[in-house]
Amino acid sequence: MKTPKWFLKKSPIALALIPVSWVYYIFSRLVFMFRKGGALKSRRKIICVGNILAGGVGKTPIVKQIAQYFDAPVVMRGYKKDKSVSVIGDEATMLARAGLAVHVGDRKSNIILLNNQNDAIGPIVMDDGLQNPTIKKDIEIIVFDEAIGYGNGLLLPAGPLRDVKRSVKKADAVIVIRAKNSKKKLKLPNNIPVFCADNKTISPYEESQKLVAFAGIGYPGKFFAALDNVVDTRAFEDHYQYTKDDIEKLISLANKKGARLITTEKDWVRLPAEYQEEIKYAKLETVIENVFWDWIKEKI
Repeated sequence: MKTPKWFLKKSPIALALIPVSWVYYIFSRLVFMFRKGGALKSRRKIICVGNILAGGVGKTPIVKQIAQYFDAPVVMRGYKKDKSVSVIGDEATMLARAGLAVHVGDRKSNIILLNNQNDAIGPIVMDDGLQNPTIKKDIEIIVFDEAIGYGNGLLLPAGPLRDVKRSVKKADAVIVIRAKNSKKKLKLPNNIPVFCADNKTISPYEESQKLVAFAGIGYPGKFFAALDNVVDTRAFEDHYQYTKDDIEKLISLANKKGARLITTEKDWVRLPAEYQEEIKYAKLETVIENVFWDWIKEKI
């Protein structure tokens, strides 16, 4: 689904959904407590990288950086698994394309499998799962996008929050992806370390090239704003599975504008294979400040 507009600002719709959000929260807490019994303690350290918002904060590039640093396997659920992305999902495909060992499916089962590799002693990186009580985490890291912050500050479905704001206090660290000219004031607990990261979107085209940008991610506006010379945009549902008809319409639009199509890597892996050579994606480079690596090495 597309990210609802009211997730970023309080609106009459958001306020009307507050009673539903509290029912959701109470139910989720009951499920959490029920599932917590008998949680798995892994032989190998578990580094869990997640968020308390419903997607779109840039968690996967952080997972990639940490997994590459430790040469660690990644376990993840694999959202929107489909044959067009090797049956593992777009985010898992992106991580695998970066040369990482990605284990998709039930996280607990995959961690047990990795623990049985007796010659392996390094950490395992868990993509998402902060709200999963069946696995004990050694390090919990919450990722925020400075431009989004807590969104409208309300719980699902009134807002983007999966958990209440005070749950951040339980984390071992927070990574904030900085945004230029952000007007958001992100209030974070004083008792946990906060590290910064920077994203850089690199277009494969010259600055003078007109672009039609399209994306099916949590907050496509962030991607569109990171590009130069964009003459038109199209936003799709998060994890949207593109059809040939979708792409033909986008090609027709770009031709009318005298422009080239561009998308994210996450969207590119979901394109029909016959269009992947014709359509290019912008690379996203994420750099976490050096003090974070000193901190996490000490924690490990």
